Amino acid sequence: MSRRVVRQSKFRHVFGQPVKADQMYEDIRVSKVTCDSSFCAVNPKFVAIIVESGGGGAFIVLPLAKTGRVDKNHPLVTGHTAPVLDIDWCPHNDNVIASASEDTTVMVWQIPDYVPVRNITEPVVTLEGHSKRVSIISWHPTARNVLLSAGCDNLVILWNVGTGEMLLALDDMHTDLIYNVGWNRNGSLLVTTCKDKKVRVIDPRKQQVIAEKTKPHDGTRPIRAIFVADGKIFTTGFSRMSERQLGLWDLNNFEEPIALQEMDTSNGVLLPFYDADSSIVYLCGKGDSSIRYFEITDEAPYVHYLNTYSSKEPQRGMGFMPKRGLDVSKCEIARFFKLHERKCEPIVMTVPRKSDLFQDDLYPDTPGPEPALEADEWLSGKDAEPILISLRDGYVPIKNRELKVVKKNILDSKPPPGPRRSHSTCDSDFSQPALEEVLEEIRALKETVQAQEKRICDLENKLCQFTNGTD
Repeated sequence: MSRRVVRQSKFRHVFGQPVKADQMYEDIRVSKVTCDSSFCAVNPKFVAIIVESGGGGAFIVLPLAKTGRVDKNHPLVTGHTAPVLDIDWCPHNDNVIASASEDTTVMVWQIPDYVPVRNITEPVVTLEGHSKRVSIISWHPTARNVLLSAGCDNLVILWNVGTGEMLLALDDMHTDLIYNVGWNRNGSLLVTTCKDKKVRVIDPRKQQVIAEKTKPHDGTRPIRAIFVADGKIFTTGFSRMSERQLGLWDLNNFEEPIALQEMDTSNGVLLPFYDADSSIVYLCGKGDSSIRYFEITDEAPYVHYLNTYSSKEPQRGMGFMPKRGLDVSKCEIARFFKLHERKCEPIVMTVPRKSDLFQDDLYPDTPGPEPALEADEWLSGKDAEPILISLRDGYVPIKNRELKVVKKNILDSKPPPGPRRSHSTCDSDFSQPALEEVLEEIRALKETVQAQEKRICDLENKLCQFTNGTD
């Protein structure tokens, strides 16, 4: 008799656990817009959530530590004139976030480290180039200030946020609505899915489709695609019988899948989240109450089911923490921020280990906050892998770095006379926005002090009344 050998994997026993009630974010009116966006973006400093708002579009930004019930008057980021559809934190600056909206614009915002007193209404830069609503945004993984947007005008635009200008427009590649766009690890290629049932791999600088696959999944529902290790492509979609499927594809042989698995008959679109350090893909369906996770390896069947985290409440959206925001002392390998109707619930994925020492095998060096390229270098044809950092001593977020936008003067292309000045922000450069930020914080602190002094006076008066009454 042959014994069945269980596949060896350090991630076989990964388990998910929600945080305690006091570590959730409560009383948040999550957006009800019908859009397959994740509605949530997180980084090591903040969690941002698209919320309901009257007369325009808004999202809320909360410091990670500000858990519990959120004040109904908590300031929002409000600048769009129609609902916000997607948000994404800059991977190279934890205080910069981009938002895309039904109002056809993309806005980039500077978020202060302190909680502002009133709504943030002025973006650092507004990017206008789409003719219909913009439903997808994604920052370049290695080049500074390069942002991608995709709209319902079937157009993909690449922007240089540092100058506010359009770098590239990919306008003749998609014949129908774009479902999703994803970068590869070094940002040299894009993968897109479209309502015309095609998955395309695009070289954005050459403005060429270098590979495409028609009907990777036979069903009519939306497809999602992401790059995984070694340039392979992972897809989620539906079969002809409306069963949800996942697929793994090799660019060198795009006709046949490396793996194609059927999962269930639910109708929610599966949002894939990929952790390159562990080669684990997490699948979160909108409207589902579970997170399934799979390990991708070079051994058949290539996509190995690990486990399912299940709960009672369906999810409205999901945020995924970058690796540098995790607690390495607790062997945490992923953290999700699950959106309910009125709250955000962090879910921690952990590998059970007995030792308290740093686990080298779980935490290889991971992409840090420093860009490997400038926007102009990338546009000229250079590629660079992400600059990696070690998590051995944990990661400490960098203090607020101001995003500077230097708009080019198209009337005068000659450089100004005198010595050229770098666009990089040094600590001694105390610009007008930075000065206003300090003054705003001083005003906020003064208001807090005045409120506390008034409260002390009120309490002293009550105390006097109480003592007079007892006499």
